[in-house]
Amino acid sequence: MHGTLSVQSEEERVPAKGEESIVTGAMHEARQYTKLEDQGVHCSVCAHRCRIKEGGHGICGVRLNRKGILYAATYGKVSAEAVDPIEKKPLFHYLPGTLSYSLGSVGCNFQCEHCQNWHISRATLSDGLTRSLSPEEGVARAQGTGCRSISWTYNEPTIWHEYPRDMGTLAREKGLGTVYVTNGYITEEALQDIAPMLEAFRVDLKSFSEDFYRKVCKARLQPVLDASKKAKELGMHIETVTLVIPGLNDTMEEMEGLIRWVVENLGPTTPMHFSRFHPDYRMQDREPTPVATLEKIHRRAKELGIRFPYLGNVPGHPFENTYCPKCGALLIERSGYQTRVRQLKGDRCGECGETIEIRQAAR
Repeated sequence: MHGTLSVQSEEERVPAKGEESIVTGAMHEARQYTKLEDQGVHCSVCAHRCRIKEGGHGICGVRLNRKGILYAATYGKVSAEAVDPIEKKPLFHYLPGTLSYSLGSVGCNFQCEHCQNWHISRATLSDGLTRSLSPEEGVARAQGTGCRSISWTYNEPTIWHEYPRDMGTLAREKGLGTVYVTNGYITEEALQDIAPMLEAFRVDLKSFSEDFYRKVCKARLQPVLDASKKAKELGMHIETVTLVIPGLNDTMEEMEGLIRWVVENLGPTTPMHFSRFHPDYRMQDREPTPVATLEKIHRRAKELGIRFPYLGNVPGHPFENTYCPKCGALLIERSGYQTRVRQLKGDRCGECGETIEIRQAAR
């Protein structure tokens, strides 16, 4: 049975039976925190900025205060490991057609009612889902499997901060790309800390409504917008994903507001993915998103200036492909996670010569 995280920081929580030995066995001190009186700590890795009393943990469930020291309990603890096409993240303009070594752990700083990875995002270390993997071993596995990048994904990488930071630093030294698949609820100081190693910031813009974030995710919208802007300023490759949920965030008014914000703050060359919702976890009372709704949003995104809008979770749809925004030539054809380059010549359209904003190699 998977653990359930409280909406509030569980400062008074007593460790479950067996958990204390799991935690103290790791003993990897966290970054991004300050010490308070009476052995309290103030975590600053994510926008919740939890104040945690001795013996407790933050909202994420995996950053733990033990005698006035904040520990990153999931450092080197992996629950999921896979070699994925980069398109699965989804990233369409970063190392297209390549493989990404992908890792996840347990816990999350959001509590989304429609989470597709709830079995690990709601889990704790005491559930026994993880195994140990050092940063060095992770990089070696990425190289050994022929991957061009490492992605920290499946659950929220922000709360895993120290581990991807250390692994990513090694990965960049070996010429590998680095990817966060994130909800974007990271603080500016934590983002600055990982900026030297992080190349791609694939961020969920779950809604353009504070009410949605508060009710559905138990979080806030503004910190996500702020972090996305900062990631752009720091030179990271940005792609956004919005899961369009019928009756919750699918009005054209909201979608237009979101699209305009991206154009104005991240730029019109930012790839935007609008994905089809399928019932999952605690949100099984809604129907899948009508494809016609997604197509309408796609059309409006182009009208408002987004050069590369995409649809997701609609296998075989032509709007999964990359087209030249000037002449309409088919540049990259996609079928599921299979890609085939058509008229893309380097970073230019092979038909009209238009520059296509796409990163073909890690920096």
